[in-house]
Amino acid sequence: MPDDLELSKGGAPQQKPRGDDDVLTTAQGAPIADNQNWLSAGPRGPQLLEDHIAREKIFHFDHERIPERVVHARGYGIHGHFELKKAIPEYSSAAIFNEVGEKTPTFTRFSTVAGNKGSPDLARDVRGFATKFYTKQGNWDLVGNNIPVFFIQDAIKFPDLIHSAKPAPDRGFPQAQTAHDNFWDFVSLSPESMHMIMWIMSDRAIPRSFRFMEGFGVHTFRLVNAKGEAKFVKFHWKPKQGLQSVIWNEALKINGMDPDFHRRDMWDSVEAGDFPQWDLGIQVFDEAFAESFEFDVLDATKIIPEEQVPVEIIGTLTLDANVDNFFAETEQVAFCTQNIVPGIDFSEDPLLQGRNFSYLDTQLKRLGSPNFTHIPINAPKCPVHNFHQDGHMAMTNPKGRANYEPNSWSGDMDDNREPRGPRASAERGFTSYEAPVAGPKVRVRSETFADHYSQARQFYISQTPVEQTHMGNALVFELSKVERMDIRKRMVGHLRNIDDGLAKVVADGIGMTEMPPAATPARQPITDLPESPALSILKNGPDSFKGRKLGIYIAEGGDADMVRALQEAAKSAGAMVEIVAPHVAGAKLSDGKMMAADQKIDGGPSVVYDAVALVMDEAAARNFGEDKPSIDFVSDAFAHSKFIAYVPEAMALLEGAGVAKRMDDGFIELSKPAAAKDFIARCAKLRFWDREAVKKD
Repeated sequence: MPDDLELSKGGAPQQKPRGDDDVLTTAQGAPIADNQNWLSAGPRGPQLLEDHIAREKIFHFDHERIPERVVHARGYGIHGHFELKKAIPEYSSAAIFNEVGEKTPTFTRFSTVAGNKGSPDLARDVRGFATKFYTKQGNWDLVGNNIPVFFIQDAIKFPDLIHSAKPAPDRGFPQAQTAHDNFWDFVSLSPESMHMIMWIMSDRAIPRSFRFMEGFGVHTFRLVNAKGEAKFVKFHWKPKQGLQSVIWNEALKINGMDPDFHRRDMWDSVEAGDFPQWDLGIQVFDEAFAESFEFDVLDATKIIPEEQVPVEIIGTLTLDANVDNFFAETEQVAFCTQNIVPGIDFSEDPLLQGRNFSYLDTQLKRLGSPNFTHIPINAPKCPVHNFHQDGHMAMTNPKGRANYEPNSWSGDMDDNREPRGPRASAERGFTSYEAPVAGPKVRVRSETFADHYSQARQFYISQTPVEQTHMGNALVFELSKVERMDIRKRMVGHLRNIDDGLAKVVADGIGMTEMPPAATPARQPITDLPESPALSILKNGPDSFKGRKLGIYIAEGGDADMVRALQEAAKSAGAMVEIVAPHVAGAKLSDGKMMAADQKIDGGPSVVYDAVALVMDEAAARNFGEDKPSIDFVSDAFAHSKFIAYVPEAMALLEGAGVAKRMDDGFIELSKPAAAKDFIARCAKLRFWDREAVKKD
């Protein structure tokens, strides 16, 4: 036997790297500690499905001989980097978390979940938020959503969930929406979905932009330090631009006007140099907290409120480069929850465990080969050394004679002897945290997962009245599309366990004359959980107009100084401006000069802007006060509670739109150019929500 071969107590052969030997890695570039033994529950097993190293090795071997994503098909990817601002060696040995100022290349893909590639951006849906970190120790994929919980607790239910949400198999519709019998039938029979239902019926499911939404790792993971000590962690992305969504009526109109609204918004922002940023935050807690917490931290339908475990900011993600080729990068990028690096580990969350199995299989189906890691967008940027060989589209293969280990080749190339190849390193490689595992083999759901309503209620009561109204309206709309009365009744019965007032609003909205009884819970809900302000969009909105877009509707004779003042004020606030005019050529302003238009009025409705301004002379205002696109521009802005600035001469257009008699503090008169700054300052609140309260009354 080679003199460097050692046998473990169990007889497994081990060879350590020597001299200039490369360290054995996974296809993602993560170093391997042990290439001889499958991770098991105790020395005699059984073997654990979560061993991502063993599964990758077997997976690749299985496919050595030689389509649109099922979910998250409509996506948009952007390059960037992650900069560490606070080192956390006490929590994790991962290199990415231990050198302040280090910039790690990233690729982030945003997406909708249910729709196909051709569906519109602003469907009511969860948004995927997946980031690939090209770290020094291999690729780490944080594959999350803009909502911190999910519909189901066990991955075995994922096909049922997606089948119920996708177009019905007999008719092929509806596309990219959940307002139909199949979806609500499934969730009404799956009480574990109720917390997620509250989130997707909120405005979180119709974000104004990818730039203005949070991201979450969803699951509980582990961080492991150099001493082998572990703590639980949840990952959070906090947008530096603040939170913002649209309202449902806007979403419908934006989808009709520009189904690529989110894609275009992100492209334009990056091209303009207004690079979106998110802070990466972590919620770290130990076993003692997990045991005392009201819910099971392994349950993906639950959150840990930030008031109980604060989010600690450790770094910033900046997206600063659009792709060169959409197919090569955005379409071919392959994210896998199993892609972790030393210092990060999995928890026993059953949904996460199932995802670890499913994603690798999905990438093989989509990309046609176990060598998808050879595609540039998926390839690690650190050295990769292993004995994987051949397979469809193999770009690299091991050099030399040895394609296995242990082997007895010397590795000395100076005298033409064969290279021996890489070896696993117990010191540098990935080592699973030795979490105790014991118990009989059973197919059951833990009783600690049985509370389906308490956090759903907590989410609802944490919203502002405006947000609660939107949730009620969303539920009424969705359930009004459900034909079967028994499904409607079941859902209202679930809502009664969340908030009886909400249940009553929905029952009234769908014409239910008699309230159904509350659903029988598997475990009685906790009704005194406190509000969590972190769960509200409006309580966590921006404090400036930065990154937003102002639409200025100009027409003949408009005050040129006022237009320039608005442009300068918006630019100073970090906002974008588009000029809208009756004609694509623009309009001649008061200084006698033509100002070019970015949009023609019927191609630039107010729904695509965060605030609007009207600058024209009296004759133009009277003329366009009878023009339908112009009337819609104003009336929609009013209906959607946007701030509206106007020169006094534009009053005839306000009258034509039917809003002149209903003007409120969300209207700002531009009597002189200096008023432009005041208007942009007011726009920092984004909406004049008092207008909705008045309409409701």
